[in-house]
This record gives sequence, C-alpha cells and structure tokens, in this order.
Amino acid sequence: MADTQAAMAGEARPGEPEQQAGKQPKSVRVVLLALMIAMMLAMLDNMIVGTAMPTIVGELGGLEHLSWVVTGYTLATAASTPVWGKLGDMFGRKGAFLSSIVIFLIGSALSGMAQDMGQLIGFRAVQGLGAGGLMVGVMAIIGDLIPPRERGKYQGMMAGVMALAMIGGPLVGGTITDNWGWRWAFYINLPLGAVALAAITVVLHLPRKRSRAGIDYLGVVLLTVGITSIVLVTTWGGTEYAWTSARIMELIGIGVAALVGFVFWQTRAAEPVLPLHIFRSRNFTLMSVIGFVTGFVMFGATLFLPLYQQAVQGASATNSGLLLLPMLGAMLVTSMVAGRVTTSSGRYKVFPIIGGVLMITGLYLLSLMDTGTTRLTSGIYMAVLGAGMGCLMQITMLVAQNSVQMKDMGVASSSTTLFRTLGSSFGVAIMGALFNHRVQDVMAARAGALGKGITEKSAQLDAKSLQKLPAVAREAYQHAVSAGTHAAFVLGAAVAVVVLIAALFVKEVPLKGGPQQPAAAQDGDEAAPMQVIEAV
Repeated sequence: MADTQAAMAGEARPGEPEQQAGKQPKSVRVVLLALMIAMMLAMLDNMIVGTAMPTIVGELGGLEHLSWVVTGYTLATAASTPVWGKLGDMFGRKGAFLSSIVIFLIGSALSGMAQDMGQLIGFRAVQGLGAGGLMVGVMAIIGDLIPPRERGKYQGMMAGVMALAMIGGPLVGGTITDNWGWRWAFYINLPLGAVALAAITVVLHLPRKRSRAGIDYLGVVLLTVGITSIVLVTTWGGTEYAWTSARIMELIGIGVAALVGFVFWQTRAAEPVLPLHIFRSRNFTLMSVIGFVTGFVMFGATLFLPLYQQAVQGASATNSGLLLLPMLGAMLVTSMVAGRVTTSSGRYKVFPIIGGVLMITGLYLLSLMDTGTTRLTSGIYMAVLGAGMGCLMQITMLVAQNSVQMKDMGVASSSTTLFRTLGSSFGVAIMGALFNHRVQDVMAARAGALGKGITEKSAQLDAKSLQKLPAVAREAYQHAVSAGTHAAFVLGAAVAVVVLIAALFVKEVPLKGGPQQPAAAQDGDEAAPMQVIEAV
C-alpha cells in the first residue's frame, strides 16, 4: 500500500476523520478502472460505428444523410463538453459524471433500436450529449483524486486506452457487425457502461456541492451556437459546400458573432460557463494552444496514413489499422516514460519541447513518403511522430489542471478537451482540403479526363473502387495519393512549429502534491483542501 494525497473537490467538513475519507482510498484502482472504461466508450464509439456504416445504410437507407450520423454525434459532443465541466464544478463531479454515463447509455440503446436514418441521427445526438461529459468527467475526477505530482503515473494507462480504441475500434466494429449485426455496435456499450456506472456509484465518494448561482443559460446557448457553427464549417467546407459558398459564409458569420457575444457575456455572468480568468494563467493558455495543434496533427495523421497504406502500399482496411501500431506504440511508451519522470522529478517543461521537436521531425519524414516507400520505413517515421505525441497528449492536461484553482478543475479539463476537439476538426478539414486538391491535380495531370472523372466526386477511393480502376488510372492514383499525403504532412509540420514555440514559453510551476508542498497551491492558486487516500 502506498499513501497518496488526493485533492478533493469542494470544501472539507471541519474535523472530518481520516477514517471516513478512507472509504474511497481503498478502492482507488477500482475507480480508475471504471474511469478508463468510460473513457474507452467515448473514444471507441465513432470508430466502431464507422465500420458498421455500410451495413446500416443497406438496412435503413438514407445514404444522403449518412454523414449526419457522425456529424450529429460530433456536434453534440463538442457543444456539451464545456457545459459538463462547469456542471461538475458547480454541483459536484460524481453526479455530473454519472448523468453523462446514463445519457450516453440511453442514446446507445435508442440508436440500436432506430428504425430509420432520421431516428438514428437524433439518437446519436443524444449519445453525443452524454459522450461530452465522459472524457471531461474522467480527467476532472482524476484531477480531484490524484495530485498533479502523482498523476503522471497514470498517463500510460490513459494513453493505452487511446491506442486500444484507435487500433481496436475498426476490428471490433467489423467483428460485431459481421457476427451480431450493426445494432450491437451500439448495444455493446450497455454492459461496459453498466460496469462503469455501478463501480462509480458504489466506490467513488466525493463531497457534494450546491452552487447558489444559477446556470449561465445564455452563455451555454452562445457557446453552443459558436461551436456548432465552427464544426459545421470544418465538416461541410469543401465537401457539401464550396468554401466560398453562401452557406459557409453564413455559418462563419454566425459562429464569429456567437463567440464574440459569448466572450462579452462571460465578463458579466454571475457564474460563467467558461470563466475567462483561467486564461490569465500563461501555462493554461499555452496548453490550450498546444492541445489544439496536437489534435490538428494527430487526427490528420490517423486519417491519411491508413489511406496511404491502402492506396499505395496495398494494405487491407484491417491491416492498415494494425500498421498504425508503430505510431501508437511509441506514443504509449513515451507517455509512460514522461509520466514516470514527471512523478519522480516534478519537472515537465522538457517534454512539450521534446514533443514539439519529434512531432515536427516525424511529420517532415512522413511527407517524404512516395510510391516506393517500404512499410518498415513508414513505420519508423510513424514511430517518431508517435513519440512526439506521447510527450504531449497527457502532459497538456496535467499542466492545464495544475494552472487553475481546484474550483475550476472541471472547466480547465473541459476547455483543454474542447480545444483538442476543435483542433481535430480543423485538422481534418484543412489537411483534407489540401489532400483532395493535390490528388485531383495529379490525377488530371497523369490520367487526363479519365483521372479527373474518377476523383471528381471524391478523392478518397475505397479498396473495391481502387481495384476496379484500369492499371494506368490505378498507378496515377497511387502517385496522386503520395502527392496528397506529402502536401498534408508538410502543412502538419509547419503547424506543429507552433507547439515548439509555445513549449519554450511554458513556466515550470512546481506540481502540487510534491514532497516539498503537500497541499500548497502554486502560482496564485488558492489552497485546496486535501485528504489522504490509500492507493492499492
């Protein structure tokens, strides 16, 4: 047994005996296991459902609305993320987290029972509302239970869940759809969610809160409209609508107006949904920037690498997921090392700097891939990128949480998660637009009218469509995909320079909970009540 200090949300009751606080400590690992299950549900869902989509369309129809099955979920998740964080800060972390799990499971059950595409889209939005609170709840509760100095030990666990979701999602989705039917792609969430729900209910004990201030409804509406507009612009721009179309311009105008209004209102709201004072911390602001760019790069890489592997290197859809193992494995290892070093030394600034250098290097190396690049070479390049991301993924959350007061732990966690989500939306949209442009240009140059016709509707061909192409067109498409991935990764490397610049300005504030300052707050934070828990 090892004694670990846990920062508890809310105010400790005077004279509360340590034995009472000890209810929770003996089951810390049970709580962490339940949290990891909830985190996996949030990350795994879209990847499982993506594999089942062809089967879903075959049964329900509505091909023209197919993209909304994913977009509805993404919109609801992004818009609800900051709200869940604030609700946890105001009314208690446990209640907010349990509510998000219940909503997610209700949405999963209803999605599995959907009878047409309209119902499925609506139920997926319900599921997304719950998913918005899952990741935030996990991060904020860990922030409550474990002081930052000790939190690095658990980075490997979180990185492992992320890697498992990214690799296992397509495999699990395909297996479930082939053997049990697409509805089980949603029903599979129910037993896993029930385990997490039961464990959190029974084992986790956090002080209850009751805020006297009302919910900032106007702030919620303005932020939701702003986020929804941004996500729709990045989702529809260049695909459903031209970037210069009236619809995209309208969405940009609405989004900008809503966000400007939101910022103005947050300076006047009694209990702002996203208190702007947290951005006064230089470290928090820098971590938000780094998180945005990391999301931009990571999701762009995971989108284009499998496409390159399938179109150019001849990998199957299943194997292309497994071929991401060098990147995900390196990310897992470096995340664990960074966590252990941070816990033992209390120093962390070096990791964002190293992460920025490795990310830039990895993306540049990936931009060098062409039609002759071997899988071994591309695997090494991916490992370099993965090592860079491993230095950044959890450190950003750790430093962000260390930069705010305990009462703002939820909004700090949700804001960091939101910036990473928005970064991924921009990354997929901008890198995707550049990729599509290059593919169409090269196809037109190499295969003339035939090449232009092939990629006129979509620059991303699946394996079956690729096999049907004439040999000349197939070879031209391989060169086009190589050119497209080159352009996308060059852009990614240029954007990743921002990470390195931001990391250089990080101020290494001692992590709370270290041996020299067991409960003291740092950098102007208020001292938070601490209780001792026993980690088993």
